[in-house]
Amino acid sequence: MSPRIGADLASILSAAVELADSQGLDEVTMASLAAKLNIRSPSLYNHIAGLPALRNRLAIHGLEEICAGMERACAGQRGKEAIRSVARAYVAFAREHPGLHEATIRAPDPREPELRQAGERVVELVLRLLDDCGLTGAAALHAVRGVRSLIHGFASLEQKGGFALALPLEDSFDLLIDAFLAGIGVYELKL
Repeated sequence: MSPRIGADLASILSAAVELADSQGLDEVTMASLAAKLNIRSPSLYNHIAGLPALRNRLAIHGLEEICAGMERACAGQRGKEAIRSVARAYVAFAREHPGLHEATIRAPDPREPELRQAGERVVELVLRLLDDCGLTGAAALHAVRGVRSLIHGFASLEQKGGFALALPLEDSFDLLIDAFLAGIGVYELKL
């Protein structure tokens, strides 16, 4: 069976991103995607093997977008300045694409090398920036976990309305990142 004209992987992925961002990742189903595209659900299977494959594709796309945004944000910067920039870029991505962001945080299936590689590119970028701060090896990997936990936690709490106080969010975020960066400076001394 040949694919329907007008329905291709790019348009399917774009529609899935729109659904995820507007209604939430859990609302992205083969049926809801087909309805959005005004096609029958079985037509999607010409391009996507099923819902797990679609979610995998969304995660890969999201990680690629995050990495590209982080790379743009830190271009021409080094060290802690660059880490601040990538942290802000990550939160900006989560604000702009809440559903796609959610797709990126699920643990990758070890049988999905493309997804694992997309995640590794983000980690490698942060590792390069931490190397500029003097962190390498296990210390840098611990710091990557810390950066990810901070920025993901902040973005997730913000998305869920967890910051109700009348204080500027950007000030809170800057304080969080600056405190972390000051802390890795202390950690360096212990090595």
